[in-house]
Amino acid sequence: MDIFRTKSVEQSMHDTEAPEHQLRKRLTAVDLTVFGIGVIVGTGIFVLTGQVAKELAGPAVALSFVVAAIVCGLAALCYAEFASTIPVAGSAYTFAFATLGEFPAWIIGWDLMLEMALAAAVVAVGWSGYFASLLNSIGINLPAWMAGDDPVVNLPAMIIVLILTAILIAGIKISSRVNLVIVAIKVTVILLVIVAGLFFINAANYAPFIPPSTPLPSDEGLTAPLIQVLFGITPVAFGVLGIFSAAAIVFFAFIGFDIVATAAEETIEPQRDMPRGIIGSLVICTILYVAVSLVVVGMQKYTELSSSAPLADAFTSVGQNWAAALISIGAIAGLTTVVMILMLGQTRVLFAMCRDGLLPRPLAKVNQRTGTPVVLTAIVGAVSAALAGLISLSALAELVNIGTLFAFVVVSAGVIILRRTRPDLHRAFKAPLVPVLPVVSVLACLYLMLNLPVETWLRFVIWMLIGAVLYFFYGYRHSTIAGYRSTSVKP
Repeated sequence: MDIFRTKSVEQSMHDTEAPEHQLRKRLTAVDLTVFGIGVIVGTGIFVLTGQVAKELAGPAVALSFVVAAIVCGLAALCYAEFASTIPVAGSAYTFAFATLGEFPAWIIGWDLMLEMALAAAVVAVGWSGYFASLLNSIGINLPAWMAGDDPVVNLPAMIIVLILTAILIAGIKISSRVNLVIVAIKVTVILLVIVAGLFFINAANYAPFIPPSTPLPSDEGLTAPLIQVLFGITPVAFGVLGIFSAAAIVFFAFIGFDIVATAAEETIEPQRDMPRGIIGSLVICTILYVAVSLVVVGMQKYTELSSSAPLADAFTSVGQNWAAALISIGAIAGLTTVVMILMLGQTRVLFAMCRDGLLPRPLAKVNQRTGTPVVLTAIVGAVSAALAGLISLSALAELVNIGTLFAFVVVSAGVIILRRTRPDLHRAFKAPLVPVLPVVSVLACLYLMLNLPVETWLRFVIWMLIGAVLYFFYGYRHSTIAGYRSTSVKP
């Protein structure tokens, strides 16, 4: 049983030409950059900046964002090389198939399914909370059973998921235009907040920029970070180590740029535009995050920041109550695009897996009118809506983080492998300093994974075992790669 059989780049490219499985090439570098900003910038910019400054880093939270951006940048360069070399839907799944083999590719695809499905549902629930709060501020109160802290059915979350599903089904260009409009709204809100906040900065709030180090109480049992269980390393707040502790948390405000790579097959000039879209969106988001964090700690002393709505409360503390409503609008716009692009990424990964036969192949059929996998998109939308509306997701949210980091590790390692196994491939973009850069990327991601709780690791391992069983019972038997092998053998 050859579970490590690889699918060559040529085979992957050939599959994209089959009429029934052919996605339409409509996206440009601008579209990809806006997709990246759309999925990276959510409520994190309005909440995480102040929360982490208060609890872990102080005014030096801006440095934490820079550290996290560098770690993400290492992985982003690896993604950019792969996406420009193998411009095929599927992102890390497709890259793993070309380098590590079918079973590792299945595992990473199964991992991405968990990451994106849970993330879309969690974000939709957050969208519902902001939407209900905004309606409440204008005198419209939604019933508690549909939009309270513990609703029976979270109806707003389900409705927004279904609306976005319809937009995704309508076509990739329509989706990109809707995304562009909403991203323009949320970036405008963020820029207004930054500019307005500059007028209320008190330089004394920046001192000390790096507060003295303080040990944190350690967790026990399954809630303890794996690094504490294995090595006895306990978390520290503030000081230089506090900056890195904060970076491990704000790192997750950057995740999402990898989803840009799932749209490679729908990009007009992927060799040129994929690196621009991936790296460009990461750079823009880093600038926005650093600017917002410097504003919020400058407006209000870090020890006095609110944990739930630090940016809005910072404006309230200086008598500018109008900012709270503006920030709610920005958050709603931000979360709308995050949900949509997560579902887009989910459908493209599943599309690639179905086209390869690892999941039912008929699901990969593309509608000739819309140029999208309609049935698959509808299934993803229905599952995401059900998760968002009916299931408590708070305990599972950290699975999104470990799933993302696992994908980063695989892609970073894959760059080294493909450089050695296929040095002949044309690479429109090359990650610099290979193999040093990918190795550092792997180590940085593993470090962040070790900072996640033991219970998250256990849930992740259980999900991977379920995926392995499904692969051996279905995926291996129906994989199209066996057909490639049989037709390529010379008599």
